[in-house]
Amino acid sequence: MENEIDYLLIREILSSFFILLGVAFMLLSTIGLLRFPDFYIRMSAITKGATLGVGLILTGMAIYFNEADMFFKVIIIITFTFITAPVAAHVIARTALYNNVPFWKETRLDDFREYLKTYLGKDSEEEVKE
Repeated sequence: MENEIDYLLIREILSSFFILLGVAFMLLSTIGLLRFPDFYIRMSAITKGATLGVGLILTGMAIYFNEADMFFKVIIIITFTFITAPVAAHVIARTALYNNVPFWKETRLDDFREYLKTYLGKDSEEEVKE
């Protein structure tokens, strides 16, 4: 009887691991939001960190509650978040670019040059940087 596996304890430890990892990702993305130099890099950090953080926290919740309908709801929420967050970030970044939000002076725009010239009519990198 003493050798029985305590599944509740394992579930709680696993759940806590996922939740704490999700919180750590969200904390790091928040630090990135505060520390990175321009709008585009900040937006990238918060989008990636928050998406992954929310996914990990929800996974931890699903493991903790250990119910089929909870797993189903968590999978739907994670799928929806993983699809919509990058799309929303892309649309926000494109809108910022069209509204002349400047890039950081150290940002390399070599691969982006043709797009800037074609769609925004900007020939040099200095026109789009701080």
